[in-house]
Amino acid sequence: MSFVEAIAAKPVQKNRNERKLTIAKALNEAIAQEMRRDKNVFLMGEDIGILGAVWGYTGGLLAEFGEERVRDTPISETAFIGAAVGAANLGMRPIVELMFVDFYGVCMDAIYNLAAKSSYHSAGTFKAPMVLTTAVGGGYSDSTQHSQCLYATFAHLPGMKVVMPSNAYDAKGMMTSAIRDDNPVVFMMHKNLQGMGFLGTIQGAIVDVPEDSYTVPLGKANVARDGKDVTIVGLGMTVHQGLEAAKALEKEGVSAEVVDLRSLAPLDRDTICRSVQKTGRLIVVDDDYLSYGVTAEIIATVTERDIQALKCSPKRIAFPDIPVPFARPMEQHCLPNIQKIVAAARSMM
Repeated sequence: MSFVEAIAAKPVQKNRNERKLTIAKALNEAIAQEMRRDKNVFLMGEDIGILGAVWGYTGGLLAEFGEERVRDTPISETAFIGAAVGAANLGMRPIVELMFVDFYGVCMDAIYNLAAKSSYHSAGTFKAPMVLTTAVGGGYSDSTQHSQCLYATFAHLPGMKVVMPSNAYDAKGMMTSAIRDDNPVVFMMHKNLQGMGFLGTIQGAIVDVPEDSYTVPLGKANVARDGKDVTIVGLGMTVHQGLEAAKALEKEGVSAEVVDLRSLAPLDRDTICRSVQKTGRLIVVDDDYLSYGVTAEIIATVTERDIQALKCSPKRIAFPDIPVPFARPMEQHCLPNIQKIVAAARSMM
């Protein structure tokens, strides 16, 4: 067993009554269960076979399902994404690994002009039930071409679903839902939440996960923490920053509600607006770029629906509109963090 497979295969447990998994292990379990359930589900991508994927979530699948259903591909993203679209159009359900979201530009035509539009162009005759998995997020001094998020880029494109879990429970349930969905789903995984030892993992992402198969609906946000004074909306990594900021604010007498979007397309606007109607204050935190992004869309939603619910101007915390710096001090300065969220909340009270 490789180092990556060993990490992916080993659950994190605190005591006999808990079954806490990393996101990588939870995804592995969901994929294996769906491959056993449906012979049309198969895997494609770079280093997903013997290596078990760079992000550790396909370990052991090659041994169980064989090379026909776990296919290592050449480094030719346009070719294997195009092949996956064709397979999906003909009734298969491919799960396709493309290591970093930064690489999606190489095969954007296959994703947007083929996968996303297949059902529309054919009046539903040719669907594209495929899952595109990829890693997002900075903080590791990986510089401009391995550190982006680009959530909004894909959420902006009609015909696709775009999701990102913040914990292992959601990861398993959402992957099962994504595989069964008849639409192409871009399934994003933040590097800092995966459970890869060499990257470090936010402990809040490692949670109790049932062994049985289950689904978590795509397009439904989750209130991760109840509060009454300010709403903090986040996605993936920024959910955990929001939760830590809420703990800090509680010591100052401020009750913060934290909304985990989980999905950008579809976007659960109702849950966001209900929270803001209760708190009257809104902070949106996103580690994607600031302009034309998730933060703007959420604020626009709230103000269009009921601007009078807001007691003060909403605030957004996001990555500035610059390429991701390589130098660690510069990159860390640009990323959202707990201190920025706390400061924003203080200024609103």
